[in-house]
Amino acid sequence: MNLKHFDPSEFNCQVTGHNNMEKDFLEKMDELRDACGFPFTITSGYRDPTEHPIEAKKEVPGTHAQGIAADIKITNAVFRLKIVTKAIELGFTGIGIASDFVHVDTRGTTPVMWVY
Repeated sequence: MNLKHFDPSEFNCQVTGHNNMEKDFLEKMDELRDACGFPFTITSGYRDPTEHPIEAKKEVPGTHAQGIAADIKITNAVFRLKIVTKAIELGFTGIGIASDFVHVDTRGTTPVMWVY
């Protein structure tokens, strides 16, 4: 897979190093990076459903464990707004907003947005 802005390893599980990210999701993340026009850091991508402490507690695998979610480090409010705006335009269906990161995913349910 040829991504313009990311190496797939940037999405590896922080606990196991495994990476089961969906190809379509990674391509959509590349589109998001391109649309934003500035680099950003992935703080959480794939999470091993049995080994990652957050995922291991869940009865049903979350979007990170499904390989369709990422958290993007935020350094200022202008970048936060741009990432959220472009994510909506590009059809991301799950967006979570925190002070220091934005979660994006491509869940197959009704689109949702939340704050942490």
